[in-house]
Amino acid sequence: MTAPRPEQGQTSLLIIGFAVVAAMLVAVVVDASVAYLHRQGLSSLADGAALAAADGVQGEQVYVGGLGDRAEVDPVVAEVYVADYLRALGAAEHYPGLRYDVQVTTGRVLVRVAAPVDLPFTPPGVEGAPVVGSTAAAVVLVGD
Repeated sequence: MTAPRPEQGQTSLLIIGFAVVAAMLVAVVVDASVAYLHRQGLSSLADGAALAAADGVQGEQVYVGGLGDRAEVDPVVAEVYVADYLRALGAAEHYPGLRYDVQVTTGRVLVRVAAPVDLPFTPPGVEGAPVVGSTAAAVVLVGD
């Protein structure tokens, strides 16, 4: 009959392993939360910018040709309105590296905003900050 082997240290190894897994889970949850909140802020910014751009219903077509079912938005004016809106909010200071794009189609304004997000825990092998973005659209409907 052989003597029982000592099992000292086995519990410590298990506790260390669980602590490493728990720390990794915390890092993933914190990073995901930061990215989500950053995206929510950008989504709010895109919504406001799209509504500001929809105020670009201007031009001769309003007075000469009427509006029809959907009012036409002047692309140049929409771009200016979005830039003014973002500048008034100080969006570039709040979201460093902010980029935006304004597209105007028949009666619709589409605004895309994107900005890098600083994650508290940078995953290994990732260089630079990941970019998070949001898109919003506004339509000017004409009604009674």
